[in-house]
Amino acid sequence: MNDEIRAREVRVVEDDGGMLGVMSVSEAIRLAEEKGLDLIEVAPDASPPTCKIMDYGKYKYEQKKKENESRKKQTVISVKEIQIRPRTDSHDLGVKLKHARRFLEGGDKTKITMRFRGREMAHQDIGRELLKKVMEELKDIGIVEVAPKMEGRQMFALVAPTPAVLKEIQKKKKEEVAKAKAAAEKRPEAEKSAN
Repeated sequence: MNDEIRAREVRVVEDDGGMLGVMSVSEAIRLAEEKGLDLIEVAPDASPPTCKIMDYGKYKYEQKKKENESRKKQTVISVKEIQIRPRTDSHDLGVKLKHARRFLEGGDKTKITMRFRGREMAHQDIGRELLKKVMEELKDIGIVEVAPKMEGRQMFALVAPTPAVLKEIQKKKKEEVAKAKAAAEKRPEAEKSAN
């Protein structure tokens, strides 16, 4: 930017997009200062480097605004975990399945961890069957992203929400935003009629 540009000559582009041509850095900076703007190096690897005359503060503000806008539109998916053991009772397993289902419906990935203790390590097949049963129960709202695999004394699988579930979540969020906007628009009207 401005005096930090180290090249001898630069190709200069105006703030409206018009080309001014190749000139010395000092001349380009003088032109930018006459307009009350800054000289910004946009393509340092070009030969000669390309610089643009623009308002640097406004440029940074617009970049930040675009970044915030894109962050609003993205869906954040976190990983929630449920832990079971090979001897987990059917009722307890039902409770764990309800939790996993709630996590998936909320748009979160769910890690199902099977922990083995002591002699249970000799019967990993029982744990694997239980893990497969859990994944079978969740297949209507989740897809298996990582098949069951061992890691030390535990076996785990990762289940992600299906695209249909994610679409439904996004649809609900849009409806909530629309309701909030409608409520915000009605509030000033109610305040005016009260006065």
